[in-house]
Amino acid sequence: MKSVWRAIGTPVLASLIAIIIGGIIAAAIGYNPLQVYGSLISGAFGGAIPLGNTLAGSVPLILAGLGIAVAFRAGLFNIGAEGQYWIATVAAVWIGYHFKGMPGFLHLIFMLVVAMVVGGLWGGIIPGLLKAYRGAHEVITTMMLSYIGILFAQYCIEPGGPMLEKGYQPQSPAVAQNAWLGSIIPNSQLTWGFAIAIVAAVVVWWILFHTTFGFQLRAVGSNQFAARYAGMNVPLYTVLALGFSGVLAGLAGAVQMLSQDHRLTQSFSSGYGYTAIVVALLARNNPFGVILAGIFFSALSTGSQNMQLVSGIPQSLTDVLTGLIIFFVAAERLIPMALTWYRRRKSGRLQVSLPEGGRTDG
Repeated sequence: MKSVWRAIGTPVLASLIAIIIGGIIAAAIGYNPLQVYGSLISGAFGGAIPLGNTLAGSVPLILAGLGIAVAFRAGLFNIGAEGQYWIATVAAVWIGYHFKGMPGFLHLIFMLVVAMVVGGLWGGIIPGLLKAYRGAHEVITTMMLSYIGILFAQYCIEPGGPMLEKGYQPQSPAVAQNAWLGSIIPNSQLTWGFAIAIVAAVVVWWILFHTTFGFQLRAVGSNQFAARYAGMNVPLYTVLALGFSGVLAGLAGAVQMLSQDHRLTQSFSSGYGYTAIVVALLARNNPFGVILAGIFFSALSTGSQNMQLVSGIPQSLTDVLTGLIIFFVAAERLIPMALTWYRRRKSGRLQVSLPEGGRTDG
């Protein structure tokens, strides 16, 4: 029970400290911290429409954050979720406007499945195999493939690109309307995509903590040598973990497309794949914690627009808060390491001094 409270309390404490320091910074540059945070909260949760927009903004963060958390659980650092998000969206949109004759529900399912498969292959095949069999670091491979995925998606809708809608600005044709996800709160951006994100979190939690696959994946992440000694196929689980991570990032892109954007444009993504890394860190790779962390960061983004209008403070203060949160979450892990190093050093000094000063006669 103590470990559970520590797992919950540490990210909350880190966020509170970051908010307090952010308030001090706001006061130092001449703004009222209470007004600043009051406008941020009202902009994120002050009514049905702001609440709906906040929850809608959390959907891609939750889904991509779940993918990052899965990779972290396996001892891997997938920073290519943004590219997996883009490349899966390209596939989903292509299906979306090429198969308009399908029934709406089947069309929607088809798009989601294709996006997940493409995202999983993009995340698992090249980075996973190179990591498992050649020792290539997944940070490098996922980052390089991320750039490739983003640039390829943008090429597809540029002049001369294969998905460009003729006669318009750089964008693809719209996905068939019968496949769009329905709205939950009228006049807001919230759709049934939020329900998909919640279901995905439950499924990921069940897989990680209630299946043999999840146990072995976490065992490989905890200690590869012990897992290999126990007979687990470490290379296989390396590939599967990165692939599973890509599946969730791909699902994030498809759901976002079916919920809000409905067509591929150059401004489609807002860096969700990168923010998802912070979401997973703040949630300590807990699937249910990812839900709360995703809503929290979405609230910062949604509320900052109202904060800027009401208080006049620069919107970049939210970036300051994000950076502070990352710092304090990381610092919480650095402090025990520093204390352990100090105790070992102190213990070493005592062992050196005992033979001379600690010996007694008789």
